[in-house]
Amino acid sequence: MNKVLTILAWLVISAAIFLLITIPVSVQVHLVMAVTLLVTMAVIKTLRLEGNWRLLLLTFGTIIVLRYAYWRTTSTLPPIDQWVDFTFGFILYLAEMYCIVMLFLSLFVVIDPVPPRPSKRLGKDEPVPFVDVFIPTYNEDYDLLAGTLAAAKAMDYLEDRFTVWLLDDGGTEAKRNHSDPETAAVAQERFDQLNQLCAELDCRYLTRALNEHAKAGNLNNGLAHSTGEFVAVFDADHAPARDFLQETVPYMGQDPKLFLVQTPHFFLNPDPLERNLRTFEVMPSENEMFYGVIQRGLDRWNAAFFCGSAALLRREALQVTGGFAGRSITEDCETAIELHSRGWNSIYVDKPLVAGLQPATFASFIGQRTRWAQGMMQIMLFSFPLFKPGLKLVQRLAYMSSVMFWLFPLPRMIFLFAPFCYLFFDLQIFTASGGEFAAYTLTYVVVNLVMQNSLFGRWRWPWISELYEYIQSVHLFGALVSVARNPTKPTFKVTAKDESVDVSRLSELSRPFYLIFLLLIVAVIMTIYKVGAEPYQAEVTMVVGGWNIFNLILAGCALGVVSERREIRSSRRVNVQRRCEVQGADGAWQKGLITNVSSGGIGIRVGSAIGLTRSTPAKVRFAPLSDTHGHNELSVFIQSTTAEGKGSVLGCRYMTEKGQDYRLIADLLYANSANWQQRQRSRQVNIGIIRGTIRFIGVAIYQTGRGLGYLLRFGAAKAQSNE
Repeated sequence: MNKVLTILAWLVISAAIFLLITIPVSVQVHLVMAVTLLVTMAVIKTLRLEGNWRLLLLTFGTIIVLRYAYWRTTSTLPPIDQWVDFTFGFILYLAEMYCIVMLFLSLFVVIDPVPPRPSKRLGKDEPVPFVDVFIPTYNEDYDLLAGTLAAAKAMDYLEDRFTVWLLDDGGTEAKRNHSDPETAAVAQERFDQLNQLCAELDCRYLTRALNEHAKAGNLNNGLAHSTGEFVAVFDADHAPARDFLQETVPYMGQDPKLFLVQTPHFFLNPDPLERNLRTFEVMPSENEMFYGVIQRGLDRWNAAFFCGSAALLRREALQVTGGFAGRSITEDCETAIELHSRGWNSIYVDKPLVAGLQPATFASFIGQRTRWAQGMMQIMLFSFPLFKPGLKLVQRLAYMSSVMFWLFPLPRMIFLFAPFCYLFFDLQIFTASGGEFAAYTLTYVVVNLVMQNSLFGRWRWPWISELYEYIQSVHLFGALVSVARNPTKPTFKVTAKDESVDVSRLSELSRPFYLIFLLLIVAVIMTIYKVGAEPYQAEVTMVVGGWNIFNLILAGCALGVVSERREIRSSRRVNVQRRCEVQGADGAWQKGLITNVSSGGIGIRVGSAIGLTRSTPAKVRFAPLSDTHGHNELSVFIQSTTAEGKGSVLGCRYMTEKGQDYRLIADLLYANSANWQQRQRSRQVNIGIIRGTIRFIGVAIYQTGRGLGYLLRFGAAKAQSNE
């Protein structure tokens, strides 16, 4: 009886919503209804009401969005007999419908995210399963690999129950026997150096004959040479905290069908947008929305997927599918969808347990995102999730949300150039008056902002998603078209790691952004001209011109993103508080405090700098958190001394001499995951829609000026060098 009543209640609610969406009303009535719902949503959001109130906010927002979609479908498309107008108008309509579909898919995914899971530890009497730790590498440098290996080896787990493997695709037999003597010599030197490093750190070095199937093939070679019940995977630039295995292994014992425990990726350095706009210290990073909300939402539907690193996997499950999938260039998501379709489960632990590096240059950033976008397109074409056999309906929808997201360059470019259709070619691709635009389109945009901010406000500030999508779309648009034409064409390209931008410059990929900015300026001029020349269409012209102004603001901010600021360090300093002792040139030891640490050096506060002068070597010793086999002294080079209060702060660079030194560096930088959680929490602040919009406009204006300044400064110099 209760079930019947529930079904009837849902039918009544659905019928009421359908009537609200389709009932024909005047523009004024719709505007009053939309504003009333918006005010109610704003009150719920301002008062931070949760539970059913949150569902009510999303329901009201859904009504406005669906009314817009209904109006857009039935009232705004050009007549089909005006085929040029209709063709371009229908393309714009499809782009908008894609955004609405993605909005509802994302609402489905994050409607009830799994709360952060409590910390777990293996009990004293529980069996300790054997774990193989895989670190695949291709062309990463020695210091980077040494830090990751040392951090992995220092994990808090029984020493004889895990093995760290360096899976090296840069020293394969094919490379060491290459026909080019220089290439062969470089590969042989790498092979010898990494073999020695692994011996010093008690890790296993493994390479293979050929670089077949890229990262997936490398991981599968590791599976073939190891026997552990579980496999932990870390990218070469992802160093784990001491508690990674303690926080992930216990979950595997609770569910024999669990194939994956995924954790978030935390980054020590800013991406190009964060570095060039100087937002890294104050604004949530781009990936935090995915790892802070979306993965927890996917976890609710048993659809949290493998992200290529920072994960623990079950060997038994991988053997079912013949190892890591390698048909697409995003082997991680492809592996997950195959195992989910065979009845295996996954969970997501929302706690940063690795610290990694992001691409530092804009070109490397775009290269990474091109691989992700093309790989997701391959998955859509090879294993269309909506019809993938074995997946549950909720998993199909969750995976569709994940793969369809990467189609965003298509609508983003359509929205960018759509105003040109009217301003330059007088095409009527959106048939509506200014009043209708205000009543339907503007309320739809504002509702979108309110819903997005309610769901993701702590993890993504207003308009930042639009900026990230725009800076990627300019180059990803062609990449998606390419993979659609030839799905097997894309090849796996390793993202550059540990880069630095040692001089300020324009990105080598910056030219299209300046050309688009120029076109948008011309469109502004054309708007002014049309208002004066065609006053009878001034209302529509002003609406389209306003749309173009928004695109101009976005494009101007992007000029700052492609204007690369000078920053030598690839990773930022992490604040710590570790007691130590420092020995200077006079041989005397004095007490100090390590205040910050990076992969390249440390800052130490001392009471007196006597005997600790600039440009001299020194030694630092401290009590490690992990077992470093009695090694507790680290050689450094004092690069700077700065008076601070009654003492001094020493800026020191590491002088690594052997593999054991990297154990101490890893202990300082990576051992304590609480440092990373604290940094995340300090940035995860919801600044609200109004404040966020004002801030974004201010940043955009400043970055437009800076980007144009870089063009005058570096563009002219580049043009002269090409003559």
